[in-house]
Amino acid sequence: MSTEEVLLSITGIVVLGVVAQWTAWRFRLPSILLLLVVGLLAGPVTGLLDPDELLGDLLLPLVSISVGLILFEGGLSLPVQELRKTGTVVRNLVTIGVLVTATIAGYSAIFFFGVDSNVAALLGAVVVVTGPTVIGPLLRHVRPVGRIGSIARRGHPHRSDRCSARCARLRSRGARGVG
Repeated sequence: MSTEEVLLSITGIVVLGVVAQWTAWRFRLPSILLLLVVGLLAGPVTGLLDPDELLGDLLLPLVSISVGLILFEGGLSLPVQELRKTGTVVRNLVTIGVLVTATIAGYSAIFFFGVDSNVAALLGAVVVVTGPTVIGPLLRHVRPVGRIGSIARRGHPHRSDRCSARCARLRSRGARGVG
């Protein structure tokens, strides 16, 4: 890719992202919804943007750094007082809830789609790691209140930290063909 093509692609990504964000704000929709639709349309559906071609070897490090920043911000925004009130429920969500969700997702993938157990484990881990970039906008849109709102807002950043590491390990094992 020439320098001009790279700059046009990056500009296109930024413009599409800003337009999607603004449209979501204007129509009071969760921004992640429009960002996903626009991203899928610009990438896999139409083939206009190819992140592998655009960023090459920098794609994985940039994604890793971005995920790390998002998780770090999620951890910093945790009020300790609120966590003390809902600690037991949050602990159960980030332990038992994660295991149950990953197990059901993995076995469902095997049963319904007939995928390999490694792929099913990866899918289970990915389903569990629905990140703060997805949950945050949805919670801002729904605005749960009281104890439920507190649990929903606080349960997720901890779960993401642990599960992101597990998902990365599973992904690297699957890429190497290790069982």
